[in-house]
Amino acid sequence: MFLNTTYRTTEEEIMDDFSLEGEELRDALDKIASINQLLGGNQLTLQGVKQLISEKKRKLTIVDVGCGNGDMLRTLADYGAKNNLELDLIGIDANAFTINHAVALSKQYPTISYQCIDIFEKEFQELQYDIVLCTLTLHHFKTDQINYLLQLFAKQAKIGIVINDLHRTSIAYRLFQAVCFVFRLNRMSREDGLVSILRGFKKKELVAFSKINNLKNHSIQWKWAFRYQWIIKTEI
Repeated sequence: MFLNTTYRTTEEEIMDDFSLEGEELRDALDKIASINQLLGGNQLTLQGVKQLISEKKRKLTIVDVGCGNGDMLRTLADYGAKNNLELDLIGIDANAFTINHAVALSKQYPTISYQCIDIFEKEFQELQYDIVLCTLTLHHFKTDQINYLLQLFAKQAKIGIVINDLHRTSIAYRLFQAVCFVFRLNRMSREDGLVSILRGFKKKELVAFSKINNLKNHSIQWKWAFRYQWIIKTEI
């Protein structure tokens, strides 16, 4: 059946309900993290961070927006420990159940903390950080919200922004259908994963966001598993 991916879908995901909780959500969060790790998603974000801090050895604060179960932050904590980097890692999510699950999984990581915050509220606007991460999170927002967030990130992040998100294409959609079967994903993971792809981006859309928001020092690269790695340097 023909799948039209010309425009981003406006359909919402089940996980967009911030009051959601329970075992199905926990399972979905963990499966998303596992698949992302298996397909190299964590390494893609880590590579972006490395580019931004390649010659910096001072203490760094890194914020992960839409942190899920905290898997990316734990990857960063392990990297920091191995490379003598002093990292203050903060996970942000608007769902309290998700935050509590991330806290439980990160008990052995003293450099990681979590905050249940809506990123469109004043509390997040006042947060200071060196680098902000947006891993499989930006596609959850509408165009005007993305423009707002990019401007806020560019203003608040002292060093830069690392965005890792989905390439909207019918091939990725069909491949994810196969992933659903192989990994026996639950209903939430299946439905949200397919909608996520249809909410993903074409490269020309990311370029347009860069121009509209005057993000001059940046790079956008296509990576395996149908991702875009978008690194934005904000340091002057």
